[in-house]
Amino acid sequence: MTAVPQPLQETLTSGDLVSEIRSRTPHIGGNPGGWPGLTLYRYTQPTAPQWEEVKSLSLCVIAQGRKCVVSAGRPHYYDPFNYLVLSSSQHFTAEILEATQDKPFLSLVLQIDPTLVRRVSSDILDRRAVPFQPKLHGTPEPVFVSPLDCALMSATIRFLQATHTGADRRVLAPLYLREMVYRVLQAEQYERLIEIAATEVVSNPVSDVISYVQRNMSEPLTVSDMAEQVAMSPSAFSHLFREVTGKSPYQFVKEMRLNRARDLLIDRQMSVTKVSRAVGYASTSHFINEFRDRFGATPRAYCDLQRISRELGSRNSG
Repeated sequence: MTAVPQPLQETLTSGDLVSEIRSRTPHIGGNPGGWPGLTLYRYTQPTAPQWEEVKSLSLCVIAQGRKCVVSAGRPHYYDPFNYLVLSSSQHFTAEILEATQDKPFLSLVLQIDPTLVRRVSSDILDRRAVPFQPKLHGTPEPVFVSPLDCALMSATIRFLQATHTGADRRVLAPLYLREMVYRVLQAEQYERLIEIAATEVVSNPVSDVISYVQRNMSEPLTVSDMAEQVAMSPSAFSHLFREVTGKSPYQFVKEMRLNRARDLLIDRQMSVTKVSRAVGYASTSHFINEFRDRFGATPRAYCDLQRISRELGSRNSG
C-alpha cells in the first residue's frame, strides 16, 4: 500500500521575522510598511528617550533588540519575547536600548481598528483561562506588555509576507491581520484589549457602562442597572454587550471585579475581607472561590507568588 504524502507544515521562526523586517527597512528610523497603519523600524545604535505619540490602538512587535516605553511615569520594557500594546492618543517617551550595526534594532508598529477587535471578540465563544495575568487597573491601562508566543509571531510574519503581492494583499493579509488580533485576545490580555477597544469608540454604550461599573464596583450591579445607564432594555443591552465584548455583562463584570481585587491585594496590601467588599462581594468565601477559579490560587497565595516573582526579577535585572 502506497503511503499518502502528508503536506509539509510551514515552519516560521524569529529569524524569518528579522529577515522580513530587515529587507524592508532601507532607512534608519521609520519606514513605510506597505499597509495602512503599518510602520517598520531599524536603528543601528541605542537612542536617547524621545517623546512620541500614537493616534490609535497599536500593536508593537520587536524582531531584534530591546526598547523601553515610559507612559505616565511607568517604564515598559519589551523585546523579541514580548510585545507591547498602546491605546490611542498616548504621549510617551521611547528609548532604544539594544542596537548595533551587526544586529540592528528591528520592529514594527501596526495600528489596529478597534472595530476589528470587537468583531473578533464576538466570535470567541469560550476562552482559555490563563492564571497570573499582568495587572489591570480600575481604568484600561494605556500601555501593556505581554509574552510573544509562536502563534502570534507566525501570524505576524505571514501578514507581513502577504502584503508583498496584490492577490495575497487583498485576500490573505486581512485574514492574517484578523488572526493576529485573535491571538492577542486568546492570550492573557483579553479584558485589557476589549476595554481599550470599547473606550476608543465615541458614544459607545458599552464604554459608558464599563466606566459606570468601574465607578460603582463596590455596589451590587444587575444587568437592569447597567442597561438603565444607557437607556436600553436589558435584553437589547445584553445582546449589544456580547457583540462588543464576546461575553455576557455578568461574566465581564465578574472578571472586572476579580482583576480589580488582584490589584488591591498587590498594590495596597489590603486584607482579603476588605478587598472582597471593595469589589462588591458580600461573601468572602465566595470571593475566594471565584478568585481561585480565575487565577489558579487563593488571593493570599497569589500575592505571595507575585512577591516572589518580583524579587526574582529584581535580582535578575541587577
